Amino acid sequence: MPRLLLSLLTSFVITSGVLAEGAGTIKIVSSLPRTGSANSQSSSIVNGIKLAIDDVGASVAGFKISYEDWDDASPERGAWDPAIETANADRAVNDADVMAYIGTYNSGAAKISMPKLNQAGLVMVSPANTWPGLTKPGIGEPNEPMVYRPSGKVSFFRVVPADDIQGYVAVLWAKELGVKRAFVLHDRELYGKGIASIFIKEAAKHDIQILGIEGIDPKAANYRSLATKIRQTAPDLVYFGGTTQTNAGQLVKDLRASGMKVKFMIPDGCFETPFIDAAGKENVEGTAFITFGGIPTSKLEGNGKKFYEAYKARYQSEPEGYAAYGYEAMRVVLDGIRRAGKKDRAAIVQAVAATKDFDGALGRWSFDENGDTTLKTMSANTVKGGKFEFVKILGD
Repeated sequence: MPRLLLSLLTSFVITSGVLAEGAGTIKIVSSLPRTGSANSQSSSIVNGIKLAIDDVGASVAGFKISYEDWDDASPERGAWDPAIETANADRAVNDADVMAYIGTYNSGAAKISMPKLNQAGLVMVSPANTWPGLTKPGIGEPNEPMVYRPSGKVSFFRVVPADDIQGYVAVLWAKELGVKRAFVLHDRELYGKGIASIFIKEAAKHDIQILGIEGIDPKAANYRSLATKIRQTAPDLVYFGGTTQTNAGQLVKDLRASGMKVKFMIPDGCFETPFIDAAGKENVEGTAFITFGGIPTSKLEGNGKKFYEAYKARYQSEPEGYAAYGYEAMRVVLDGIRRAGKKDRAAIVQAVAATKDFDGALGRWSFDENGDTTLKTMSANTVKGGKFEFVKILGD
């Protein structure tokens, strides 16, 4: 090759970044709500992701691993935004270096990105999506989950158990707590309304009377009139299908202000310190009951204990509930890349789908044919001394 032509070609490669993000680099991105009150939880997830990359020295199968932390929330909403999640999915699909997409945090956001990524053959691994319809036939809408699989293949996987399990064990725990009468609330969103509907369905099988069902406005300034309405029905328990971001804290405040000392049960969407801060620890101490898909990070054993110790040593803080799930999601992606052995989206999807007996931070588990983890363990947690306290395992 003539020296001048070689010089020009070299200059083009350096300035265009073809080699910098070319055959020798695999890019992995995450799409999580980094703006708003979910930031505490998503920061923990991202920290876990970074620890997993550190474990392999940012290199797998001869490829450099490049990671980008993308926000799917907007300042206007203070939570995940459909427009931004759409843009993130499109951006990932159109970047030939992106081989994996870690996310989302909210199940509603997953519904947007899943079909786009699936059509492009790009693997998606979620640390937190729990709506059953994303993967399981016959539980959600009639067209779920196939509507998310335009290619006809499974490319979405999750390392957390789904809400059909969580809703079921929540009812069993309520029964153990002596609950006979419950009032059910939800935030009208996919995750919140979905898990509330599962709680209602299971309650009917276990002789728990549902006194009322209400969808709340997550942006409301207060719920005083609703609290008065609930108090008149004299429930043993109020179940809220929702998250910290959909105003669970304000709801608790108004229930307590109405004079009710009723038990308040919530799912994993509130298993984060900002929920306690928003509600006021005096309002949830010993009266809030939280279910979570797994056990708190501090209670993990084996590889999970090593992760917990590494997390505290590096970040000098306690990890939120989903930190270990962010770590596990990245670890399983990296393992899939290792087994695929090449920079090829289809090969990586196939490798991740074939994950069996994975010895991870969460225990030993596999993905089933729907992309669900085989882990079924759930935990019961309360609030004591302004912090979450592990009570027991609810199911396995």
